[in-house]
Amino acid sequence: MSEQDGMRQQRIVVGVDGSPASVDALRWAIGQAGMQGAVVEALIAWQHPVATGWTVPIEAYEDLPGIARKILDDSVTEATDRDAAVEIKARVQEGGAAACLLEAAHGAELLVVGSRGHGGFAGALLGSVGQHCVQHAPCPVVVVRHRND
Repeated sequence: MSEQDGMRQQRIVVGVDGSPASVDALRWAIGQAGMQGAVVEALIAWQHPVATGWTVPIEAYEDLPGIARKILDDSVTEATDRDAAVEIKARVQEGGAAACLLEAAHGAELLVVGSRGHGGFAGALLGSVGQHCVQHAPCPVVVVRHRND
C-alpha cells in the first residue's frame, strides 16, 4: 500500500557502520521487515574528522561519502538473503551517527542498532551511538548483539 492510498508504509531504520554488530542488526531488521511488510532504511553517517595539530592532507578526506557508500553496500550485500523480498533503501548521510539516526527515526516503526560499533571501548555492553539512540529516539529501539559478543 502506498502513502497515496492513505496508509503510510512502515519503515525500520537501521544504523550501519560496517561492524559485525551492525551487519547483524541489519540482518535482524530485514527479517522483521519481512514479517511486518515494512521497508528497511539502512543508514550510514559520515563526517569530516576534527583534528588538532598535524593532519592528513584534505585530499585524503575527499571521498569519505564514497567510502561510506561502499561500506553500506557491502553490509547490505552481506546481510541480505537472496530470496528476501524486502525493500531496502540504502542512505548515506553527512553528520554524526546518533544525530542522523535520530532524525531518520522520526515516523519510523523501529530504530535498530548493533550493540557496539567501531568505538574504542571493546568491553562496553552498549556503544555510545546505541546508548544515545536508546535514550533519545522518537520510536522503539532494538539493540542487536553480535553473535560472538
